[in-house]
Amino acid sequence: MATTKNNPSSKDLAYYKKKFWKIYFYTLGGIFLFFIFASWGLFGSMPSFEDLENPNSNLATEIIAADGETIGKFYNENRTSIKYADLPKHLVDALVSTEDERFYEHSGIDGRRTLGAAIRLGSNGGASTLTQQLAKLLFHGEGSRFLPLRIIQKAKEWIIAIKLERQYTKNEIIAMYFNKADFVNTAVGIRSAAKVYFGKEPRDLTIDESAMLVGMLTNPSLYNPVRRIEKVQKRRNIVLGQMVRNGYLEEGAKKILEKKPIVLHFQPESHTDGIGTYFREYLRDFMKNWVKENKKSDGTEYDIYKDGLKIYTTIDSRMQTYAEEAMKEHLPNLQEELASQQKENKNAPFVNISEIETKKLMMKAMKNSSRWKLMEAQDKSEEEIIKSFGVKTKMKVFTWKGEKDTVMTPTDSIRYYKSFLQAGMMAMEPQTGHVKVWVGGINYKYFQYDHVGQGARQVGSTFKPFVYATAIEQLNMSPCDSIIDSPFMIHKGRHHVTEDWEPKNSDNEYRGMVTLKKALANSINTVSAKLIDKVGPEAVVELTHKLGVKSEIPAQPSIALGAVEVTVEDMVAAYSTFANEGVYIKPQFITRIEDKNGVVIYEPSPDSHDVLNKDIAFAVIKLLEGVTEGGSGARLRTQGGGHGYNRVTGYPYMFTNPIAGKTGTTQNQSDGWFMGMVPNLACGVWVGCEDRSARFKGITYGQGATAALPIWGMFMKKCYKDETLHVSKSEFERPANLSIKVDCWAPVKDTTDFEQNTDEFEL
Repeated sequence: MATTKNNPSSKDLAYYKKKFWKIYFYTLGGIFLFFIFASWGLFGSMPSFEDLENPNSNLATEIIAADGETIGKFYNENRTSIKYADLPKHLVDALVSTEDERFYEHSGIDGRRTLGAAIRLGSNGGASTLTQQLAKLLFHGEGSRFLPLRIIQKAKEWIIAIKLERQYTKNEIIAMYFNKADFVNTAVGIRSAAKVYFGKEPRDLTIDESAMLVGMLTNPSLYNPVRRIEKVQKRRNIVLGQMVRNGYLEEGAKKILEKKPIVLHFQPESHTDGIGTYFREYLRDFMKNWVKENKKSDGTEYDIYKDGLKIYTTIDSRMQTYAEEAMKEHLPNLQEELASQQKENKNAPFVNISEIETKKLMMKAMKNSSRWKLMEAQDKSEEEIIKSFGVKTKMKVFTWKGEKDTVMTPTDSIRYYKSFLQAGMMAMEPQTGHVKVWVGGINYKYFQYDHVGQGARQVGSTFKPFVYATAIEQLNMSPCDSIIDSPFMIHKGRHHVTEDWEPKNSDNEYRGMVTLKKALANSINTVSAKLIDKVGPEAVVELTHKLGVKSEIPAQPSIALGAVEVTVEDMVAAYSTFANEGVYIKPQFITRIEDKNGVVIYEPSPDSHDVLNKDIAFAVIKLLEGVTEGGSGARLRTQGGGHGYNRVTGYPYMFTNPIAGKTGTTQNQSDGWFMGMVPNLACGVWVGCEDRSARFKGITYGQGATAALPIWGMFMKKCYKDETLHVSKSEFERPANLSIKVDCWAPVKDTTDFEQNTDEFEL
């Protein structure tokens, strides 16, 4: 029978069938080989078993306060890992409902969705499962638009997804996905996202908050709640609808939730935001050296930006917050008074310095500026650089009421910033050395110099207790022993002085016979001079160094009045020694460091040594109590004055518990200090401008009792109000069989007007 086009012969049919199956099997084999070759890495590297077991996580290092709060992170990518058990069920339900409804049914690739997407040519979106998306996030990255490369990338994605499903449980895959997902605005991973957008841990997220975060995953930039809140709300409601469709949410609940507005508590986590910014930078510098001395088992260094360390610190986030609040409550008022005094000063903010001195000071500031360094790197001449400082420029500047856009010359901006009062504050537990508070300045973004550990300033009369302690130890004196307050001179040649030295009392008056307790309470200069003359400056220097003060101290009698530069950190540690029964403990700010798996890799040992016996240390404490009972720190006991704020005295503190303290004011009121202690907390505060020549004109506002003491008082009132802190109101522990007389019959209180300069030294 003849063969026609419409009736092919059986021979032709057999030929076409053979050809069809050949093409089919060749295609199938080609696809099989393609995936085999891809898995072998012929089309690009593939993750090894070790990579799958420990995927490159790039985790942020977490800084954790003593009370468990995370106060900061070191990161390239702001991501902190979280376990599946810490994820709320409704968050997981929202993710599965929206991104992969058949997640619990497939093994990495959803054949039904893949086939559907192929038939529709991807018109309704792709078919990537959660596991495939995780594979892309962990090992694959963004896809290419070039089709051949896109096919290769997709194949690798499928292979990795299958391997992940074999390696991990479904719950682990969900946790890994949430830990890796990018939520923009410095938030990578669900824990960072919950913190950045809602200020809470993931476990505390509500259903609608979880739905919003899951809704962002489709396109975080498009569904950015900071910029497109209406789009985000619509997307959130779609997620809620998906939860209803998959049986995870009731229709009635959905209708209520979709009407709720999105309320953000937006707190982007940057290195200059949050509490403890100066402490975190101090810690960063410490860790730079730590990683060199404490290496991994393989000999490589830890990377604090991606190894996911957990640094457990001694800082208490509540105390830290109270300290920063106290500073921000007091300094703006004091700053306003300083600005008022500077209105008629043509050389503001500098006081009583010559034009030549001003030019030197300004030139030094210019050369230290980033503008100078940048232009110098561009090979600009010094003349060109100096000229640029006189050109008006748009800039954003710091004010106590927030950042302000303005136009001024860089030269004027230098003067502007030098006019600000700065502050340093540290609090520590004397018995353990644990640092509880570290406030290095008023705003780290604009003022990055740390006035706690970095900057040493003259300490004024806060140095006098070291002189008294030396006298009690070497001369067997007691707080109740008497000494004559009268004119006194150390002649040239004695104690290596180069000319006669005759210190004056600040009020130019002399009180005659006084006890040591009264002399320190009223910061009498002649008594301090007589004591250092008797014991010798060398003995005072030796004791001060034993107390942990690292500064170089000249063995000169003038140090008795505070002509010594010391950091706030060293001063607090030194005073803490008195409260710790004469035992010095080096300030400690880390309790332990863990790796990303929770293994402890570092625990510091306390560094301590004996300085004074218990009796002498307690005698110094009783001397310092006299300062707050009736001396320059007596305003802490203020009962009257109303309930409002007074720039001179601060608030009426009305403390009735024992407080050991000392104010300090340096020459020309350039530095104001207050050191205050209760049995389980020692705290020091310094206030002053960056340059000593920028200051108050008079003593009323510049003295330590006005500039620094109010910050201490406000801080302590907040601490006492928070009973969970257990800050002591008890007596300092009295040594058994005390051998030194400390209970003096003569009253400490003097009629001196404490608004005057009771503790300024004069050289």
